[in-house]
Amino acid sequence: MARPGATALRPPATGRRRRPNGTGRGGRGRGGRNRESRGGDGTEAAADPGPEDPICPTAASTEGDPEDSCTARRKDGRGVTLPSVPRFRMAGRDPAPSSCDCFVALPPHTAAPAVVFGKNADRPRHEVQEIAYIPSAVHRPGDKVQCTYIEIEQVERTHAVVLSRPAWLWGAEMGANEHGVCVGNEGVWTREPVGEDEALLGMDLVRLGLERGGSAREALDVITALLEKHGQGGSCKEEPTPFVYHNTFLLADRHEAWVLETAGSYWAAQRIREGSRNISNQLSIGTDITAEHPGLRQRAQSQGWWSGAGQFSFAEVFSLAQQPPRMEAAKTRYRAGKELLQQHAGHITAETFMAILRDKDSGICVDSEGFRTAGSMVSVLPQDPALPCIHFFTATPDPSRSVFKPFIFVPGLKPAPQVISPTFRDDPAKKVPRFQSAVDRRHELYRRHQAALELMEKDQARGRELLQTLRDLEKQGLEAAKALLAGNVEPRPEELAELFFDCVDAEMKFYK
Repeated sequence: MARPGATALRPPATGRRRRPNGTGRGGRGRGGRNRESRGGDGTEAAADPGPEDPICPTAASTEGDPEDSCTARRKDGRGVTLPSVPRFRMAGRDPAPSSCDCFVALPPHTAAPAVVFGKNADRPRHEVQEIAYIPSAVHRPGDKVQCTYIEIEQVERTHAVVLSRPAWLWGAEMGANEHGVCVGNEGVWTREPVGEDEALLGMDLVRLGLERGGSAREALDVITALLEKHGQGGSCKEEPTPFVYHNTFLLADRHEAWVLETAGSYWAAQRIREGSRNISNQLSIGTDITAEHPGLRQRAQSQGWWSGAGQFSFAEVFSLAQQPPRMEAAKTRYRAGKELLQQHAGHITAETFMAILRDKDSGICVDSEGFRTAGSMVSVLPQDPALPCIHFFTATPDPSRSVFKPFIFVPGLKPAPQVISPTFRDDPAKKVPRFQSAVDRRHELYRRHQAALELMEKDQARGRELLQTLRDLEKQGLEAAKALLAGNVEPRPEELAELFFDCVDAEMKFYK
C-alpha cells in the first residue's frame, strides 16, 4: 500500500506497520500457494512468517546418516500433503560449510510467461555483500580493466549491470544486466587441480559475462573464452589462508537458461529451454551436453579418467572420487532444491523462490559459525519484451530475516549509497601480500540490519513484530511489481529510477 499522495510503487515513509488492502494472514505458509493472491506476472504477495518454517516444519530421518539428512512431509496452502524432501542439517555440523544454491524456472513451470531466477550467496560469516549499480560505458581501444587480481583487455562497450558482490572484490556472486540477463556462480572442486596463482575468480567471470553478454548464450561465450585465455584461480576469501575453487554458473535471460560447469580451463554447458533447474556445489551435467571445451574429452582420456568408450558424462568423469565434506553436503542440498522446484512446478513465482531461499532445514539458507547466506537475489524476466525485468535483492545476510527489495533498469537511476561499502586508500585486499589486516566494510543498511538481528535474538516479542513489519514492506514491493507487470499502473520514469533507493530507505527507517 502506498502512502497518501504517492503511487503504488512508493514504499511507506514511516516505520508503521501496514497491510496492503485486501490481504490478510490467511492460512498460507511461505512455501505454499495461494491462488487468490497470485498474479499472472510471475510474482505474488509475500506470505506471513510462522513460528516454524512451513516449507519443512517437521522431520523424520529416512536415509543416510541421521545426523546429516532427514525428510519431512509437508502440506501446501490447500492442506495437500507434499512429497518428502531430504533436509541437510548444516548449521554447526561442518566447520566450514561453504555452500551456494542457484535456481531457475521457465514455462511451463512458472505461473506466468516469464523466467524466474534465484540465488543465495553463502560466504564467510562476517563478509559484507553490497549492491552495486554500474552504468553502461564506451571504452577506448587498448583500454584495460582491473579485475580482482589481474588486468585484462577491455571491450568497446559494457552493459549496465547491478551486482550483489562481496565488498572486497571486483566481481560478483550474482547479478543482472540491462538486457535481462542473470548470472550466478557456485564453487566446486574437481579432478583438475585448483589454482592458487592469481587469475580470474569465478566471481569476476560473473561480472564480465553480464557486462559483455546481451543474452545468456552470449554471456556463456564470454565466460568460456576468458576462462580458456586467462584461467581461474586465486583466493576467494578475504583471509591470508587461501581458499580456492573452480566454478559452476547458472545463466538465464527472458527465453532460456544455461548451466555452465568448469574444471580448470575445461568446461561443459547444458541448455535449458523449459521446466526448472538448480545447481549447488557439485558437478551436475551428465551426458546431456549442449556445448563443451574442444579438448574436453581428449583431456579426460589423456588423464585416464575416461576410456573413450560409451557415453561421456561430464559429472562422472571430472568429479573427485573422494569428495570434500562440503561437496558431500551439497548432494543432499541439491536434491532438496530439486524436490522443492518439482513441488511447485506450474506455479513458480518470485515468492516461491524467496521461500526456497529462506529454507534453513534443507541447508539452502545457511547460518553457521563459519559460513552463512550473505545475500540473496530473485529476478522475474517476462518473455514479453515490452515488460521490464524486476530484480529483488536483500543486501543483508540471512534471507529469512531480510527484505527483498525491487530494482528495475531505467535511465537516471538514483544511487543507493546505503548499500555501498566504504572504500579504503590502503585496502588490504589490493596490497601484496594480501589480507594482512582487516577493515570494516559494513555499509549503512548492513549496520542497522545487524542491530535489528541482535534485537530479534534478545527480545523475541519485539523481534517477531519487527520481522512482520519487514514482511509487510516486502509484500508491498511484490505487489507493486505484480501491478507493474500486469499493466495496472503506469509509473513515472522518476519513480522507477528511485524505487530501489526508496525501498532501502524505508527499510532503514523501520530499524530506527
